Amino acid sequence: MADASKQDRIRLSLNENPFGPSPRALEAIKAHLTGLSRYTGDELTELTQTIAAHENVAAEQVVLGEILDVLGLYLSARGGTGGEFIYSEPGYTALVDAVSPAGGIVVGVPLNDQLENDLPAIAGRVNGRTRAVYLVNPHNPSGTVSEAAQFIEFVHDLSKRTLVIVDEAYLEFTPDFEKRTVAGLVRGGDQVAVFRTFAKIYGLASLAIGYTLAPAELAKSVKLLGIGAFFGLNRLSLVAANASLKDTDYVPSVRAKVAAERDAWYELFRQRKVRFTESQGNFVFFDSGRPQQAVASALAAQGIDIGRSYPPLDTWVRISIGLPEENAIARRAVANLLRST
Repeated sequence: MADASKQDRIRLSLNENPFGPSPRALEAIKAHLTGLSRYTGDELTELTQTIAAHENVAAEQVVLGEILDVLGLYLSARGGTGGEFIYSEPGYTALVDAVSPAGGIVVGVPLNDQLENDLPAIAGRVNGRTRAVYLVNPHNPSGTVSEAAQFIEFVHDLSKRTLVIVDEAYLEFTPDFEKRTVAGLVRGGDQVAVFRTFAKIYGLASLAIGYTLAPAELAKSVKLLGIGAFFGLNRLSLVAANASLKDTDYVPSVRAKVAAERDAWYELFRQRKVRFTESQGNFVFFDSGRPQQAVASALAAQGIDIGRSYPPLDTWVRISIGLPEENAIARRAVANLLRST
């Protein structure tokens, strides 16, 4: 069967927010369309101040932009060749992919049996060559989260030995976000950086805007390179992000919709006795019992695009949460595949 036409395809591959941005974000974009001939100005300062107040950190600790790759390159180059960057594998690799051009060395630590970040194993790999530890919580692709108090204590202790970068791109999908975030460690002066993005729960993926909370000296250093400067950020992304943060009803609404759709997937997995993770992101992750590429090809032939494979978990499949009607179609297709396994 030929793949469905592009306009009819269901894209469940990139962990986007299918419900769209906050209405306030859309209003802010419309209000600033006539200013596109001007460089970004006050909008950058306003968003920085909003984030600083939202996170209870100093404005000097906020670096705007989707900076994981450039941060990895900078940290690798800053200390000279041979610096080691530890991360969980399989996992999201934007930061660690960027270190090798400057002579950095990537050290992958396998997930534990529950497909969580293996914190003791990670701590055991830290040595004098370690430049940074990169942790994604909730993890991608498994969606698992470490126990809150244990994780915060772990990051605090580890930061005494090396810089710890915690990617919380999906943490706002958890109902107890405030209890789980390690942003308090940044406020407390630990050697910890926290990355957030507006591409996920805020529905602004195409505007490529996020931010990092960092120790003041690290933030100052990367800003001196022009990272987060006005010429690298567009006005519409800044005003949309600012409006999104001020819409206090939006995130809980999206979180509830995503959770309901995840639960529907979990019910299917339980019925089929399929192993799956209790993902806390806007995606599910399950063991299909067959090569991931075979599942992806079968779904693609039905007009459904899903995420890539994550070796060595070669039979595990990640599917993003889409609109309810899209998820229903995908679940029926997956149910048929599981029935034939």
